[in-house]
Amino acid sequence: MAAEQRDFDEFLDKFRKHRDIMTEELHKVIIGQDTVIEQILAAIFTGGHCLLVGVPGLAKTLLVSTVSKILHLSFKRIQFTPDLMPADITGTDILQDDPETGRRSFAFIAGPLFANIILADEINRTPPKTQAALLEAMEERQVSIDGHARKLPDPFLVVATQNPIEHEGTYPLPEAQLDRFLFRLAMGYPSQEAEREVLRGNSKVPEIDALEPVMSDAEVLAMSEWATGVTVSDAVVDYIIELCTATRDDSSLALGAGPRASQALMWAARVLAASQGREDVYPDDVRVLLPAVIGHRVLLGPDAILRGEAIDSVLERVVSAVRPPSVAAASSKSRSR
Repeated sequence: MAAEQRDFDEFLDKFRKHRDIMTEELHKVIIGQDTVIEQILAAIFTGGHCLLVGVPGLAKTLLVSTVSKILHLSFKRIQFTPDLMPADITGTDILQDDPETGRRSFAFIAGPLFANIILADEINRTPPKTQAALLEAMEERQVSIDGHARKLPDPFLVVATQNPIEHEGTYPLPEAQLDRFLFRLAMGYPSQEAEREVLRGNSKVPEIDALEPVMSDAEVLAMSEWATGVTVSDAVVDYIIELCTATRDDSSLALGAGPRASQALMWAARVLAASQGREDVYPDDVRVLLPAVIGHRVLLGPDAILRGEAIDSVLERVVSAVRPPSVAAASSKSRSR
């Protein structure tokens, strides 16, 4: 047992060091955005998808492509438009001539979804039919074409972007699809200090192609496996359940967080704990992640909208109303994996 504990401690130490190296490499290109960087990396090792919300010009594409570069993962960017069809992203069978036999046969031409990291740019600008094609890929890690299921690469991560200002001519994502995103991350304007650094040091920022991968896809999968070894005490499990239940009972919310939200919160908290070299999830891990994990899974009621309430303020009220367990309880012997 002592040997197993020693091995796991070594895994956690490697996890923390890898995470620190990745963050350092990302900051060679991306100035600021510490929280967004931390949570996108957490999404990768949790196996979840991200909805990235921000106005144009905040380096969303640069961030995602840089992540794929340092992790040595394939990357594709899809510009979602009103005329985009499902086959444009999944691929299709095409009738081709065999130069050797002269016979004609169907050959599958893979679409841009067949990559490790997908940037679905302005996902709400494409019709529901194409959005639905992406839903199967996100949930099942496969696409169905002409009755045949084709597996997508592993790992597979969708980072979808939305412009929070322009809504004309858009197709809002239904709640069922929003629930498939692990995080909803708000990418805000940089601080004055960060923007000054961007302007003064722009010529010194290395090109993405100059960055060297810091790990392989096999190591990414291994780190995801290590994170599952982080334990969650019964007290923290109960805390997560109480927080999600409180959103269902809050009079300001027409839709509360479902069981998938509580699962996502626990999975992401494990990765956050592992990235700090800890074998236990603490209540603070849950509190930090709650807005990003639950904010897009709840809906304000009509009265709350008329009162001008915001989802973030409601979630703050929920967190303050639910008493967290102590760190000692979180580190107790009573744990569920």
